[in-house]
Order: sequence, then structure tokens, then C-alpha cells
Amino acid sequence: MEADASVAVFGCGAVGLAVIQAAKIRGARRIFAVDTNPDKFSIATEFGATDCVNPLELDGPVAAHLVGLTQWGVDYTFDCTGNTEVMRAALECAHRGWGVSVVIGVAAAGHEIATRPFQLVTGRTWKGTAFGGFKSRDEVPELVDRVLAGDLPIDAYITHNFDGVDNTHAAIDALHGGDCLRAVVSY
Repeated sequence: MEADASVAVFGCGAVGLAVIQAAKIRGARRIFAVDTNPDKFSIATEFGATDCVNPLELDGPVAAHLVGLTQWGVDYTFDCTGNTEVMRAALECAHRGWGVSVVIGVAAAGHEIATRPFQLVTGRTWKGTAFGGFKSRDEVPELVDRVLAGDLPIDAYITHNFDGVDNTHAAIDALHGGDCLRAVVSY
């Protein structure tokens, strides 16, 4: 992603926040955090979101709303939800001519994504990514070095701590509860 791009991130869990953080680091001009849980917007803003959108508060589709805010669409969109309808919405708000929509979230087994061919023949690109596109052997050590140097803060991702094996289920429940980004269980 080039500097000064616009970005929409669908889903403000840990993965979505990492995308927001990366977009900010890369110099995105405008970063839309899209989530149905408005409690996540404060941390999304801390990570770099410039605008927060709750699709449940809109009169129409979120894609139409974002296209309206940006005139022709968002340069880069990222689905971090795994919901196939959200994947389609992310594609549909990508900028005509050059917008790129990236699927990160993993859909449930057997689910399929669909869109009208018009969305693609007007110049949008729909792609997926694994591990953020990083080559683990070559590029992850650089990320580790950045974390250790304090250039890439990650402490905010750990929102819950549990002690002992007996609390493993409590950690899983916290992750499913909607207010936990990552839980650490110490043994």
C-alpha cells in the first residue's frame, strides 16, 4: 500500500486492528474502521482509524455509504471478519479502476463468496492473503526486531490474562465474548 491511500477495514478484532496499525504506519490518508460493535471504535482510533462506521446505524448498504464518503470508493479494503457478505461489501466499496479488496478472514466451511462480474470488469481486484503476505523466514525477523526496538507496539493486543490451565476455557470464552483481542494463559 502506498502512502496517502484510503483504507477500509471490516472487522476491528485483533486482525483488523493490525491492518489499521499497518495502514497508519504506511501513511494512509484515511482509515475507515467498520464494525457492528461500536465498543471497538475507541481502540480502532488509538491504532490509527480516522473514521468509524457501524453498518447497523446506516440507512443503506455500507458499501454505498463508503463510496459516498470517498466519491468513487476506497483504494484498499480488507475483510477481517470471515463473513462472505462482508467480503462482498468490501469489494463493492473498493475504488473503480484500481481498488484492491483483500480477504483475510476465514469463512466457515462450505461458504462461497459471490459478486456481480461488473465489480471486477470495472477495474477492482479481489485477492486473498495468508500471514499478511509476509515471507516467514525472511521478513518475520524484521517484525520481531521492530517490536523489540519499540517501533511496533503490540502490548495493546493482549487484553486479558489468566493464570493456570484451569482457566483455559475462561480465556476461550473471553475471546468469543467480543471484548477480548488476545488472551494469555500463564502456566
